[in-house]
Amino acid sequence: MTQSEWISIDSSFALDGLKSLIVLLFLVIVRTLVVRWIANNPTLTMESKRRWVVTTRNSVVFAFLIGLVIIWAHELQAFAVSIIALAAALVLATKELILCWSGAALRVGGKVYGVGDRIQIAGHRGVVLDHDVFATKLLEIGPGQSAHLYTGRVTVFPNSLLFTNPLIKENPQQEYGLYTLTVPIKSDGDWQRAEQTLLEAAKHECAPFMDEAVRQMKLLEQTNLLEAPSPEPRITIQLPEFGKIHLVLRFPAPDRGRSRIEQAILHRYLSQSFTPSLPG
Repeated sequence: MTQSEWISIDSSFALDGLKSLIVLLFLVIVRTLVVRWIANNPTLTMESKRRWVVTTRNSVVFAFLIGLVIIWAHELQAFAVSIIALAAALVLATKELILCWSGAALRVGGKVYGVGDRIQIAGHRGVVLDHDVFATKLLEIGPGQSAHLYTGRVTVFPNSLLFTNPLIKENPQQEYGLYTLTVPIKSDGDWQRAEQTLLEAAKHECAPFMDEAVRQMKLLEQTNLLEAPSPEPRITIQLPEFGKIHLVLRFPAPDRGRSRIEQAILHRYLSQSFTPSLPG
């Protein structure tokens, strides 16, 4: 900024200050004259005089504030523009940080997840180990979305992902859940036999806890006022492409024993489907 610009700004401030002082002196004189007239008016009672004095004082203060706003309007406008620009720059610079804090508030306020929950978000999947106002730490489960083994790796994602990605909670606060298992087979094979073998394997492995799973589903139905599905194992058939069939098994399992039950079903199914023939 040049010297002439600084001189112009100083002159503007000095002029506005002089105007403000003149307005103040004028209002003080007016107030003094009005209060003196009120005090010497014999037609007013003492209570009326006090009321008019207070009203006059408040009116003078209000008028002085209005005068200041009018006099300093251009300066206030420039100051407001500077504040808005600063606030906008601050928001842009701290956007991710603000989103992380907002995501933490969403997690706490909505009780989205807590330590020990198994979640999926933005390709990350695992058990929640820790969370704070900035990020969430997961013990990764995988490999992929269909496996249930701990990989030993730790994933950390920012809480801002809660605003841009859907979150899947795999164990919604219940001991037993319903899970799916996909078994691909060729369409020219004996898919009816494979379907029956897979269903029998699932019923055999789920039988020890089926009564408890039914009780849990009934409890879920009463708590959430919805019609809970039957936990009995069942199979649906899908045709993903020509020449292939997917047997999609839905089965109940304990929250902490899903992988073990899934592997037991697969082992039983494979052992019955691929029994080696005895040599003749």
